[in-house]
Amino acid sequence: MAKPNELIRVQKLIALSGFASRRKAEIFIEAGRVKVNGKPVSLGHQCLETDHITIDDKPIHFETNAKREIYILNKRLGEVCTRSDEQGRPTVFDRLPPCPQGRWIMVGRLDINTTGLLIFTNDGAYAQKLMHPKHEVERVYVVKIFGTFNHETRKKLLSGIQLEDGIGRFNAVKIIKQVNKQTTVEVMTTSGRNRIVRRLFKAVDCQVSKLHRIRFGIYEQKKTGL
Repeated sequence: MAKPNELIRVQKLIALSGFASRRKAEIFIEAGRVKVNGKPVSLGHQCLETDHITIDDKPIHFETNAKREIYILNKRLGEVCTRSDEQGRPTVFDRLPPCPQGRWIMVGRLDINTTGLLIFTNDGAYAQKLMHPKHEVERVYVVKIFGTFNHETRKKLLSGIQLEDGIGRFNAVKIIKQVNKQTTVEVMTTSGRNRIVRRLFKAVDCQVSKLHRIRFGIYEQKKTGL
């Protein structure tokens, strides 16, 4: 968790508690639902772990003495990465066992059409370490694409492509199988940006038909499902 007497942004503390993701915490703050020591706060407000933080007047708690638990799940096609879904779609949390201590925090969500390795932990600080860009944790995907894929395409993906939120690139690209205009490749990136794999292939006029994550940091899944 946070160091003693360390000031930290309230949205990060909420994420570390496992109550909600940082993105969702920011939505709660903007809606005026978050209070620190009884007073509403704005985005970027800094506080201590020992401060009294509430969402909708309900306190959040930190499992400071909890043993770190790790659970690896193979996400299925059509599942969503939320605790509950307003449309009634199956969620990855439906298949999780009860957490021995605290609550499960998901590391690195996948979109509804992507399958593969998902990590869950009850340790918010560890989850943030795995996801924070400064740690450059490797993510490896197996991708089936349609479109022209040649040396020039691979070079562009490695050198960097301008996307709407900045330059994006893969750290490694390996061709596994190629038949006409259907290619299966393995790619590695340290970026956790939203839909980065699909957006990079779209930028080189390749359509992703299947996307499966096989590794996140030290955690690995051998079967690709492709």
